[in-house]
Amino acid sequence: MRLPPARGLITSLLFDRLAGAPGAPFPDARVTGGLDDDDLQLALFACYELHYQGFDEVDDRWEWDLGLLRFRAGLERRFEEALRAAVPGPEPVPPREVRQALTALTSSADGPSVAAFLQRDADLPTFREFVVHRSIYHLKEADPHTWAIPRLSGGPKAALVEIQADEYGGGRRERMHAELFRTTMRGLGLDDAYGAYLHRVPGLTLALSNVMSLFGLHRRLRGALLGHLAAIEMTSSLPSRRCATGLRRLGAGQETARFYDEHVQADAVHEQIAANDMCGGFAAAHPELTGDILYGAACALELERRWAEHVMGCWRRGAGSLLDERVPA
Repeated sequence: MRLPPARGLITSLLFDRLAGAPGAPFPDARVTGGLDDDDLQLALFACYELHYQGFDEVDDRWEWDLGLLRFRAGLERRFEEALRAAVPGPEPVPPREVRQALTALTSSADGPSVAAFLQRDADLPTFREFVVHRSIYHLKEADPHTWAIPRLSGGPKAALVEIQADEYGGGRRERMHAELFRTTMRGLGLDDAYGAYLHRVPGLTLALSNVMSLFGLHRRLRGALLGHLAAIEMTSSLPSRRCATGLRRLGAGQETARFYDEHVQADAVHEQIAANDMCGGFAAAHPELTGDILYGAACALELERRWAEHVMGCWRRGAGSLLDERVPA
């Protein structure tokens, strides 16, 4: 993956520095913007990406450069401020009530259903556009939540490892969820290279990924990371079924729909493990962090709601939801 074009003053400054050798000083930058700001979210995504696959033309030593870390901290402060403004922290609950509170949160989630639209009404270019958005996370699916494994112990750690083992295909490359998603992309005539569409997606799509990295890379936010994962697992089985149905309605073959078929079954099981064994067990060991668990879940749901409103608003107007023209038929 190569660095995408800059989208403003922050990414222009960042990408200019990353093109050189580590150690170059970072001038103070006034960080503005919110959850949907293209410049802020792309800059933060690029900083986080140095902990994942990196960029072809960026020296790997930038990952732990002190100047860059200070710069990233400023971006993170603004991102966290925007998250707190959008998602007030839920009240802590007794550990025994965490499952019930997570169920209440996920059951009350509102906003337009992208999956229902894809199931019944979307044309093929629109479905491709959806897959382009999702590729930003699904091509590294599970990686952000894996940061929590060394930060847990006992039952919650075992529960998370059980979930992640499925995400990574039980040791078989062809069953890894990221690889299944690549098959879906190829079946739809899309480029399945990691980060191929980074330059196409808006800030809200990047924020969906950035919040996972924020929670995953900070031990203080490990409770929020677990709540985030639980919310994903508790809300993905039915949408996955709808997406699989929509793909078949559009003539896609079994292999193209397999990614979504897999999530119908896997996430129904993962929901129980995540809510009960992982989050419930973590809450019992750390009762002071039950509010963090619920906050992470609430952030996942709110960002998804905002993203759904963006894409559905564009599609209802007959417009593309990406930064330039729609993905061609």
